Amino acid sequence: MPQPHVYRTEAIVLRQRPLVDADKVCVLFTPLHGRIEAVAKGVRRTRSHLAGHVEPLTRSRFLLAKARSLDIITQAETIDAFPALHDDLDRLSRGLYAAELVDRFTDSAADGTRLYQHLLDTLHRVETADSPDLPLRWFEMRLLDDQGYRPQLQQCVRCESPLRPDGNAFSVPAGGVACPECRTGLIGRPLSGRAFKLLRFLQTAPYEQSAQVRIDAGLGRELEGHLRGAVELALDQEVRAARFVEVVRSTSADVHNGKRAAAPFVERRAQGED
Repeated sequence: MPQPHVYRTEAIVLRQRPLVDADKVCVLFTPLHGRIEAVAKGVRRTRSHLAGHVEPLTRSRFLLAKARSLDIITQAETIDAFPALHDDLDRLSRGLYAAELVDRFTDSAADGTRLYQHLLDTLHRVETADSPDLPLRWFEMRLLDDQGYRPQLQQCVRCESPLRPDGNAFSVPAGGVACPECRTGLIGRPLSGRAFKLLRFLQTAPYEQSAQVRIDAGLGRELEGHLRGAVELALDQEVRAARFVEVVRSTSADVHNGKRAAAPFVERRAQGED
């Protein structure tokens, strides 16, 4: 049966890149078609009817036309612009990080229903959570699990003995946690008892339960280091938006009053447009 020349889909815009003249390529993540790269014609013109609907971290309904190489966006209508993300530099940086993970991990023409829902939920949670970092840690755990990189947290990655609460190390190359007896000689980082307990909890608990946990800054940074290491090993490259999370975190007090003006600059840098 011949494929239709046009099709409709809902999608979250992960990023953009310039093409020619006033055109841009938009990277879309859809529930049924996975990751799609499509051309948005004329969006760099001030009067473009598409421009506001194809911005990164926007959820829209699209009508696309099939083409030989890249499909063409012919219509778009915003469903959710995630305004709280774009108005807050801290939350924007975390949203871009989640979008980049999906962009790097996924392929085209793949059913992305489960991951799409995880990403959509994560963006809403980053908008509203007291700390925008906890939703990312939960999302990283789901993403690693879905992509076949589930960290081993129940038994030692070397001797396979049940793990005790303390004295362990998290070894990214080994794929999980090593016990005190086996950690020597493994490339890894010390894993505190609190972080070990919380990693196990995040791996199995629904987000609604995970959101009840209160995490101090030190524990949050430890969790971030372990899970980001696992993500970057799976990707075999660093996550570019992670650098912007670090910059925003370290300068958030200085830019607090001007975050609306700074957000577009950071977003362009994270998308690699500057």
